[in-house]
Amino acid sequence: MEIIQANSSHASALTKIALAAKRHWGYPEAWIESWQPLLTVIPEFIESNETWMALDSGKPVGFYALAPKRGKLELIHMWVLPEFMGQGVGRALFSHAVGRARELNFSEIEIESDPNAESFYLRMGAQRVGSRVSEIEQVKRELPVLIFRIEAPAQP
Repeated sequence: MEIIQANSSHASALTKIALAAKRHWGYPEAWIESWQPLLTVIPEFIESNETWMALDSGKPVGFYALAPKRGKLELIHMWVLPEFMGQGVGRALFSHAVGRARELNFSEIEIESDPNAESFYLRMGAQRVGSRVSEIEQVKRELPVLIFRIEAPAQP
């Protein structure tokens, strides 16, 4: 597996990954359709945000995107194809995102997580700092908000 910077030509492939990953959690298709604008990655988004993808034998299998938000970075996207979940792709992408944040001189990454992904981010070392409540089809959903604090690299 390798991690490379995405470019605008990857938008469709990244959108397919995001949709497949979201569907993996068994949400109703009507919900997926309502989330389509949030899960659609357009070329302009890739051009204006840190967007990196994991490749397996040259095929995109996961990606993440970071954007500045009030003095920290926000993890806007973090998706892995379901058939690659549990194989270290997410861990590698998250570690890469932390490295990029460090290179860009940020000390925190904010994550608004899908409830099903919260345990992953907690295992990575993020801490829950709150939640945001949303509603879809009259069903309330609590979205965990987490912060990952980036430690300065050890000095030689």
